[in-house]
Amino acid sequence: MKYFIKTFGCQQNHADSERLQNWLEEQGGKKTENINMADCVVINSCMIRQSAENRVFGLINNLGKLKTCPERSRRIILTGCMVGLAFKDKTGKYLKRLKEKLPAVDNFLPIEEIGFSYKPVRKDKINAFIPISNGCNNFCTYCVVPYTRGREISRPYQDIIKEAKELKLKGYKTITLLGQNVNSYGADCGDIPSLKPIYVKHLGRYRIPTLFPYLLEDMAKLGFDKIDFISSNPWDFSDELIDVITRNKNITRTIHLPVQSGDDHVLKRMNRWYTAKEYLLLISKIKNKISRIKFTTDIIVGFCGETEKEFNNTVKLCKKAGFSWAYISIYSSRPFTAATKVMKDDVPYFIKKKRWQILEDLINKPHLKKW
Repeated sequence: MKYFIKTFGCQQNHADSERLQNWLEEQGGKKTENINMADCVVINSCMIRQSAENRVFGLINNLGKLKTCPERSRRIILTGCMVGLAFKDKTGKYLKRLKEKLPAVDNFLPIEEIGFSYKPVRKDKINAFIPISNGCNNFCTYCVVPYTRGREISRPYQDIIKEAKELKLKGYKTITLLGQNVNSYGADCGDIPSLKPIYVKHLGRYRIPTLFPYLLEDMAKLGFDKIDFISSNPWDFSDELIDVITRNKNITRTIHLPVQSGDDHVLKRMNRWYTAKEYLLLISKIKNKISRIKFTTDIIVGFCGETEKEFNNTVKLCKKAGFSWAYISIYSSRPFTAATKVMKDDVPYFIKKKRWQILEDLINKPHLKKW
């Protein structure tokens, strides 16, 4: 059986596909780089935005049309976030809807069935992704991740260290630690001898315990040229984490720190646990400790009820923060989220697009010109 894997979405999905490849080859599959030569097409889906979901639907529908031609018919397996949501919906309604919309799919495979016991098959021999956790507990009102991937589960500490050591022995130069909320890693790991959980203080109270600063420092000691991590949560970015980055020169000097909005009212509607001022104070604190540090971010424009004034506050924050790059998204309603249930997606698309362009020109266009 020749198989082809098409991966949509984030780095975590790409890391999942590397383990998926091992699973397929254990069943006798042989990878092909040509989708037209494949007996089986495996689609690792993303649904973080409607546009990502539309691309998945489009590919499957195009492949489904070929099923009427016996000589070009191929098996289609769907996995990833769409399937995660379908199997986590206990009512079964979403899975039924998915099967109705995608009759060409032969099998819906929950990615959880491809566990960490399957070692990733990596094409890149220099840079490697290492997932350290899966899922998220934060329930931002716009985000479907807690419903597609479930609650946050940390990989065992020593399993991560072991994988990193193996990569170092194989000659890998760069590793990237992955998690939907990477810097909250370890809250569910239980007691680990010699590691005292770090509690991040935010808004006058302590958050969940984290072991991420310890893990990141242990990675730095292994001697990789560079260690990156994504994606960080602003309200879990501890002083201890800043100190670890400061004293280890092989840890990235480009930090991805999603802000999503620069307006306090929008942030509250999004269930983001910081104000614009607190976010900028965190950036300032990091800049004061770490020289030549750069920041990238995620921003959503046109979130439910976003006014012109609220959007302009985001523009002001971006000017103050001086981001090196921003992944700017136009808000789209996602199933099961609080925003979809109790808020109105009431910003017209042409206004969302205009706001997207303003931020694109402000943040990303100058950097594209430099390149």
